[in-house]
Amino acid sequence: MTTRDLTIEPDPHDFSLVLGGPLFQLARRTHLAGNALELLRRRVIAAVLLTWLPLLALTVLTGRAWGSAVQVPFFKDIEVHARLLVALPLMIIAELVVHQRMRPLVQRFLERDLVAEPSRATFAKSFEAAMRLRNSVLVEVLLLVTIYIGIVFIWPHYGLLHVSTWSSVPRDGRAVLTPAGWWLAYVSVPVFQFMLFRWYFRLFLWIRFLALVSRCQLRLLPTHPDRAGGLGFLANIAFAFAPLLSAHGALLAGFIGARILFQGATLVDFKFELAAVVFFLLLVVVGPLLFFMPQLAAARRTGLREYGTLAQRYVREFDDKWIRGAAPPGEPLIGSADIQSLADLANSYEVVRSMSMVPFTRNTVVQLAVATLLPVAPLLLTMISLDELMKRLLQVVL
Repeated sequence: MTTRDLTIEPDPHDFSLVLGGPLFQLARRTHLAGNALELLRRRVIAAVLLTWLPLLALTVLTGRAWGSAVQVPFFKDIEVHARLLVALPLMIIAELVVHQRMRPLVQRFLERDLVAEPSRATFAKSFEAAMRLRNSVLVEVLLLVTIYIGIVFIWPHYGLLHVSTWSSVPRDGRAVLTPAGWWLAYVSVPVFQFMLFRWYFRLFLWIRFLALVSRCQLRLLPTHPDRAGGLGFLANIAFAFAPLLSAHGALLAGFIGARILFQGATLVDFKFELAAVVFFLLLVVVGPLLFFMPQLAAARRTGLREYGTLAQRYVREFDDKWIRGAAPPGEPLIGSADIQSLADLANSYEVVRSMSMVPFTRNTVVQLAVATLLPVAPLLLTMISLDELMKRLLQVVL
């Protein structure tokens, strides 16, 4: 099987976790998306119009949008705004970003000749399996069924407050939905949860694909400048999930903000939750890259052994020639390429020695952690005034 055989020509979009499934086809037919997820603004606006705007209209009509008619009016429900106005659009934006960054993934493995000949058939099968699962109608149907089962049997017990709110009012020991509550329960929440759970399914595909590829025989180069044997591009693809991580940060910010506003909690009270969410998301997005650690470690050991042997031969000959006097009579030292070659060999050996055991850097982890926590940053103003915060930042900078 040749490299050309594995260019996956039938799929014009190469590797994508996003282009597939009934929802994507529906978005194309309703002109909310193009073949490559164009029309992003339309999809974001459509999602807000479907999930958030009806809630606003219904609460305004019933007098529950603001004021003291209920304990939690619509405009004070930080969680629902964080979900529908921040997290949901971010998940839609993440689709385009992940598609664009991940699209050349398979081609990069092939163009860099990273997959050894005996494993190319396995590599192609891994790609095809990922695409079949991505396009599965059954998966999306099961997601919808599961979501509505949860709405009927679980959400009334855990998703509603037992106080009067814009979405429900307590009556005879149970929460009775308002008109806006019915829309929230059977339209807004299912749409949001479907988008969220579908992303979890895509992350499963990402993890599964990397796990299968890591079992292939890879031709890693220990002297590759990316210090990851040629797999450094995987870190850039992992960073494409930053909008999705920010969406989870927005969910967490809404959860914490509501408890600060209505229960008198402080941001410090949730430090363990913040750390746990960041750790979990990094584990899901960056953790799968650790599958390549054994092959990277083996490539480094092999490189150190081979380049160490080569260096020993070269420096022995260099020492014999220029130190022990074996150079031909009259050959000048100045202008000789021997010293530059020795320096080049030393640089190559240093590249091998500094080769990473993982195909990502500390900056990748830090940037993804910052992306997750960025939506939580405004909650710092609940602990310190904006003027005081600016003053302290200026003191640090100046």
